[in-house]
Formats: sequence, structure tokens, C-alpha cells
Amino acid sequence: MRVISGKARGHKLAAPEGLDTRPTTDRIKESLFNIIAPDIYDCEFLDLFSGSGSIGIEALSRGAKKAVFVDSGKKALEAIEYNLNHTKLIDNAKIIRTDVFAAIKMLGNENAKFDIIFMDPPYMSGLYKPTLMAILAADILNKDGCIIAEHPAKVELPVAEGFKIVRTKDYKKTVMSFWTLED
Repeated sequence: MRVISGKARGHKLAAPEGLDTRPTTDRIKESLFNIIAPDIYDCEFLDLFSGSGSIGIEALSRGAKKAVFVDSGKKALEAIEYNLNHTKLIDNAKIIRTDVFAAIKMLGNENAKFDIIFMDPPYMSGLYKPTLMAILAADILNKDGCIIAEHPAKVELPVAEGFKIVRTKDYKKTVMSFWTLED
């Protein structure tokens, strides 16, 4: 696992040991960032269920103004902090060490707004819709922003009032679904 492009290109990233996280493969990450490339520069990026932080780090490397990383796992948090220091991107990052729902509520209370929110919850956890509803309630997605959900191809995402799926990208076993706010 590595940073694919930008100012930290080529840096190898550490992943938390064990089976608690599933890092996004470099091939999928590269394809994803090719899709969102026009929106990355100078954006505010939120990486929920961050794991190693590789998605948010890729966003920072490619020019995101700021990235916020949210995870509650000790090994994941150690990997995120190590990776941010190793890539020298720590100055534009914020790490929130708590569960996703508490973090979303806190960010809402701070009136934080994000252009891109990436979420990759544990696949069979059923956390997709509750996370979307928490994002909507906290009002942390910019009006023209996008939420990207990584999920297994065999899991169909639930309908979430207030959002619409505008695109899906299928990578055989993994799918990226792109959500925006309904008009």
C-alpha cells in the first residue's frame, strides 16, 4: 500500500495489523482518485472509518486543503498518525479518536463542512444508512459535496432519505457508490 500521486507519491503506508481493517487496494484507490480528481484540489475531506488513513492521505497528497480522519481502533489510530508523519502531511490533518457518530456530531457542533466524505465501515455492520443519516442531521456535507461509500458488491445500499446515488463504480468484489444531497 502506497501513496499513488501528488506530493507524497511513492511513500509506503503502514496498515494496522490484524483483520480489523481492509485497506482499499492501490488499483481501486487510483481509479477512485481519477474519478474525483477535479474536486480534490483545495477541498475539505473527511475520512470516516479511516483504518490506515490511506484514502485521506491520498487526498492530501493530491492537494486537499484539509483532511479529517475518524477511527476508534487503537491500531488504526497508530497507523494513521505514523502514516501522516511519514508522508509529512500531518500539518493539514486532524485525527479524531472516537466512534464515527460522536465525531460527526462533534463536527456538526463545530459547523464543519466537507466537500468530500469517504466512508468505509465494516462491510456487514449495517452502518451505511445510520452514518448517512448522522451526516444529514449534523449538516456537515457542503451543498455541492459528495459522499463516497465503499461496500462489497453483494451488499445493496439502503435508500437514505435526503440523498441520491449519482454514480456507482464496480470493481468486481468492491463497489464505490457516490451520494449527493437531494435537491
